[in-house]
Amino acid sequence: MAIMLVTGSCGLVGSEAVYHFAEKGYDVVGIDNDMRSTLFGANASTSWKRLELQQKLKKRYRHEAVDIRHNEAISRIVKQLSRELGGIVHTAAQPSHDWAARDPHTDFTINAVATLNLLEAARNYCPHTPFVFTSTNKVYGDRPNSLPLRELKSRWEIDPTHEYANGIPESMSIDQTLHSLFGVSKVSADLAVQEYGRYFDMPTACFRGGCLTGPAHSGTELHGFLSYLVKCAVTETPYTIFGYKGKQVRDNIHCADLISAFDEYIQKPSPAAVYNIGGGRKSNCSMLEAITLCNDLTGNEMNVNYSDQNRVGDHKWWISDNQKFATAYPNWQQKYTVEDIIKEIYQAQLDRNKII
Repeated sequence: MAIMLVTGSCGLVGSEAVYHFAEKGYDVVGIDNDMRSTLFGANASTSWKRLELQQKLKKRYRHEAVDIRHNEAISRIVKQLSRELGGIVHTAAQPSHDWAARDPHTDFTINAVATLNLLEAARNYCPHTPFVFTSTNKVYGDRPNSLPLRELKSRWEIDPTHEYANGIPESMSIDQTLHSLFGVSKVSADLAVQEYGRYFDMPTACFRGGCLTGPAHSGTELHGFLSYLVKCAVTETPYTIFGYKGKQVRDNIHCADLISAFDEYIQKPSPAAVYNIGGGRKSNCSMLEAITLCNDLTGNEMNVNYSDQNRVGDHKWWISDNQKFATAYPNWQQKYTVEDIIKEIYQAQLDRNKII
């Protein structure tokens, strides 16, 4: 039986990958040491998801509580699995701009050095195994803020005659722009993944995601926009909007749609592939629009505070152009809209509160 190796297996994207590939007949080995609880506190722990995976999948899932920064441990695992590996799906990361600024060294070792550890292990023991890296739109820094945007009633929106009206493509430059230190560590990993593909002719892919979301997300104020927003709506916790009048636009892709894209690539891999992947024009919203959707769901007005200071390097408007990937993989279908996603997160939050 082929094996899929998934890092960050108890996180939002990783756990979705575990379930997806297990359902397709793979045995799955997951690497996750619940670093999220260290980064963001006990409320962000993913230990509940590890227990769920082990209970539901039983022998189909093997858990490795290993820190991906530990090169010897990663090499050992990859070497052990190499003959049976059908793919490596690398989702583990430190995901917060704000946190990275407080501890750049830890951020860089988690995002960049650990990715290098995995790439080198793959090169040494399974160079023909498809390698999928969960990159980010933050590799473009704040360059999207230079686009000609118009202020509408509830959102910022691009001029409809602009070449990026359908979304931002991979051709946007990543140079000479403010990235945040998180963006820098993810750029470093992104480029390493590309270089291993080009230099060593390995099947590697960078998926530069917009907002990745879904009901399994353990959102916090510093990361996980929709998940944290819905959590605040359900628990009546005050929510703070940071800058841009709350009209900043995010495209949101359900992790199930993202993992189906990963699967398409693994079935037909190519070296050094780069794809923007997000909700696109099908699934996007501003902060204000998302708050309205939450109010409609709960029947209550959220307690919202506003700060004039936007987060450093934050995008005023981001919508991904998925056309490059959709053209290369025409069987991929995006299923979820923002409304669908918020409803799922809302129900999951209610269920989780009952359990607690």
